[in-house]
Amino acid sequence: MAIVTPQLLQALFTGFRGDFQNGLKSADPQWNKVAMEINSTTKSNTYGWLGKFPAFREWIGDRVIKSMATHGYAISNKTYESTLGVGREDIEDDNLGVYSPLFQEMGRMAELHPDELVYGLLSAGISTLCYDGQNFFDTDHPVYANVDGTGAVKSVSNYNENGGSGTPWFLLDTSRAVKPLILQNRRSAALMAMTKLDDEHVFTANEYRFGVDCRRNVGFSLWQLAYCSRAELNADNLWNAITAMREFEADGGQKLGVRPTTLVVPPSLERQATRLMERELDNSSSNELKNRLKVVVPDYL
Repeated sequence: MAIVTPQLLQALFTGFRGDFQNGLKSADPQWNKVAMEINSTTKSNTYGWLGKFPAFREWIGDRVIKSMATHGYAISNKTYESTLGVGREDIEDDNLGVYSPLFQEMGRMAELHPDELVYGLLSAGISTLCYDGQNFFDTDHPVYANVDGTGAVKSVSNYNENGGSGTPWFLLDTSRAVKPLILQNRRSAALMAMTKLDDEHVFTANEYRFGVDCRRNVGFSLWQLAYCSRAELNADNLWNAITAMREFEADGGQKLGVRPTTLVVPPSLERQATRLMERELDNSSSNELKNRLKVVVPDYL
């Protein structure tokens, strides 16, 4: 039977931290395929630049400074945690082997937590507002005649609702520095321990606590970089979505040059998406979509 000492607890924490790090390394996150990371230093960040597309013009006379409409789209950080309790008797009885895979799994889940947030938000885009006051995926995003957000309004759709039925799939332009989704990171995940011999929880519950926490949140950037469809995933509907995105304009009629690069589908549509992007047709016809888009099949969509 082991004698519980501060040195033993420190060695125990070192071992669990190694298991946690191994879990981090074993994960294969996919959030960075569709989202950009913004480091946060405050309780929340306001993204007033959303919707601003400065156009070039021939320089004749003085510069023309256009005042852009201000968008008050803010993302407030949230705190998340995961905690494991290790019984004092398990330490005394050297019964610690069962905890190693648990700490590895904690590390793995900590690394994949942004995936859960990012793709969960993408799924919720049909009912969650973005910077222009419309749902991120909507049939009537307002686009104004003038670059400063004034003048006649034209409604633009980045959503094929298909009567509200059908499994959603998503087409994204992820080729730019600005990506369709934002992962706002205030504090990264790190493992901590409560292992003092005179800790109140040890006295009352007879266990030591090990936990990880982080502060972050997710949000939308530019709706013009994304399209959601509930129509059947086939070549015609995919081409329709590609064409719609290529025709998106900013306020003032500026062409945005959106070029979809990524097709995001749930596991139930993986087979169809793979066939569309990889299969050959026959000797008399070719597959124009072959290798055109990267297919992403997130676990948390």
